Amino acid sequence: MIRTSAPVEAPAAGAWEELVTTALLGTDRRTPPGVPAGRQAPAALLDAAAVQTVRRRAGLRAAPAAERPHPAPEDPRPQLPPAAARRLTMLLADRPGTAGGGRRGTAPDLMELLPQWLAAANARGYAAPPQALPALLDAARGRTDLRPAALAFAGPRALWLARLNPDWRFALRAAPGSGAALPGPGEAERIRELWEEGLFAERVALLAALRERDPAAARELLAGTWATERAEDRLMFLDSLRAGLAPADEPFLEQALADRSRNVRATAAELLSALPGSALAARMADRAAACVAVDHTLGTPTIAVEAPHECDAAMERDGVVPKAPSGRGERSWWLGQLLEAAPLGTWPARLGGRTPEEIVALPVADGWQGELHAAWCRAAVRQRDARWARALLGAPAAPEAGGPGAVSLAERARLLGTLGAAERADWVAGFISAHGLSEAFQLLGVCAVPWAAPLGRAVVDALNIARDAGSYPWSFSGVMGLAERCLDPAEASRLDGLLAVPDEARDASPGAGGYWAEAFQRLVTTLRLRAAMAEELGVLGG
Repeated sequence: MIRTSAPVEAPAAGAWEELVTTALLGTDRRTPPGVPAGRQAPAALLDAAAVQTVRRRAGLRAAPAAERPHPAPEDPRPQLPPAAARRLTMLLADRPGTAGGGRRGTAPDLMELLPQWLAAANARGYAAPPQALPALLDAARGRTDLRPAALAFAGPRALWLARLNPDWRFALRAAPGSGAALPGPGEAERIRELWEEGLFAERVALLAALRERDPAAARELLAGTWATERAEDRLMFLDSLRAGLAPADEPFLEQALADRSRNVRATAAELLSALPGSALAARMADRAAACVAVDHTLGTPTIAVEAPHECDAAMERDGVVPKAPSGRGERSWWLGQLLEAAPLGTWPARLGGRTPEEIVALPVADGWQGELHAAWCRAAVRQRDARWARALLGAPAAPEAGGPGAVSLAERARLLGTLGAAERADWVAGFISAHGLSEAFQLLGVCAVPWAAPLGRAVVDALNIARDAGSYPWSFSGVMGLAERCLDPAEASRLDGLLAVPDEARDASPGAGGYWAEAFQRLVTTLRLRAAMAEELGVLGG
């Protein structure tokens, strides 16, 4: 028991050495700090030594108690069903990289299913179980792609925890406003105060929210402080105008073309070119039309291209970057930028009243076809023009669709993004049926989840063909991984016939049949697990 007959001053740095010295000399010759000489000095020395011993053993220096944290906020959302809560614990307990070698076995990759589970839980409006929050934040810390869905599911308590643990500080940066509710439509004073005094993340969130409900008010708010904003902030704020972009934004964007930041000027030009009726789009159309025409002197109508010979100041102001990347010709670089920014409606009138399909089918002289079609692809994506996208995609079964062709697979994937989900899935299904899976990975990545029935059947049939060809399944590991996450769980029953180990053909890779059976077993197990997850969350249709 520690005696407290005399006050003991908190020892400073080197206090233990001071106490040892006092004990060696004796309290008659030297007393502990803050203690008068006398009969109480020996007891005070022992008290101080006892206190310092406890401090040394604890490894911490005693300090005044910090203020207790405020209680965590309430989460009013409904609780998870018990089965779904248990499933979440299993998903969060899984760790990647536990399997050795290149084989994954038949067990599903639970961490890859976590994004789908979070999306479904958020769609149903469930609250995260408090005991799961630490593991959920740890998972989001390691995977940035999980953060938006994980933080939405974790709710306000995640922000409360993030303020207490430095490892989770990313939640405060990733959640604009740190959980504070944004002002409503009628709170003009609060909007103005948050815009002028808020943190950058809060201002970005405010501008995005305001842009959704009142685009003009968001633009006016930004214009009011535009001249005083930093260049990097102006760029981020300007990018928010993509949502709800309309002709009314043109005057503001035209002013931004004279901005002192090159990146801001480029973004303003890109936004203006996405407005086919803008003055910049008209200027780009005039420049591009002067470079492209139909030549009727060659027997077959042919597109002739004459690239610009210079990049003048007016072109630079309209967003054309004068310096070409390394290995790229200047004239083709300037041409591509003009074509990309010109409204696609320019070309039917310029090229003899032809439709987009007829224009794309025309031969192009002097090797300019790749540059011309690539620029039209970028224009179709920027302007969200589905008709031009279809023309540039062509028929999925056409030989050139499988490559190399004038349009690359990466460009085809971007073009597919302009089409509706059903049309996109049908085109990719046709592509796989005609060309197989070897070039389909990028295209499958832009298809809606779960895959539509025709697309799912095309993928399964192509995997079956690849198995019968005798190759190893890891040649298609990327597609197989996508199938595990994207195939409709209802397709699991169609795969039962693929679970048996087939007879090995003479020209097949050794052991390939067994590896394929293992891969299909994992696919079926994963699909059935996804179906169970959806049922536990009360989601109909998997």
